[in-house]
Amino acid sequence: MLTAIYTAVGELVGQGADKISFPVIAERAGVNPTTLYRRWPDVNALLEDVAVAALTRDGESVPDTGSLEQDLTDWANIIAGDITRPERARYLRAMVAARVDLVTNCAVTDARHEQATQMTRRASERGEQTPTVQQILDHIVAPLYYNVIFALPLDDDHPRRLVRDVLAMTR
Repeated sequence: MLTAIYTAVGELVGQGADKISFPVIAERAGVNPTTLYRRWPDVNALLEDVAVAALTRDGESVPDTGSLEQDLTDWANIIAGDITRPERARYLRAMVAARVDLVTNCAVTDARHEQATQMTRRASERGEQTPTVQQILDHIVAPLYYNVIFALPLDDDHPRRLVRDVLAMTR
């Protein structure tokens, strides 16, 4: 059932649907609208859940190579590889286009924040100098998403360059 709901939302967003509502989603997913109303307080909350499912991998573990630079590089490459896949890029662009209001919380950002926190905590325990988690989000994750949202090129070396730039901030 959850897969059908997420698929329906993804299709509607991907098609640029003018009005995404619980009844429209329920009809597309083949479920009763009350199923949606019981689980999510509103459509935006459902969109956030779908975004997290589409743009992160549940239970995704972060790299643990013994070096923050390598962990961040591997992680940035994983993110870049995932969000540049055509279906992910289309979905990401559609999700951004579907947003009308500013949000105070973003579940995708929260997931990436937790992952960056894990890597910096481990690096700190090893005695490595670390950038802040916010620097990692602002200078590694955000540029990757930005390039994909605006259909800008993202070459294979881009993630490594972003990591080196953010690590230079700690020196």
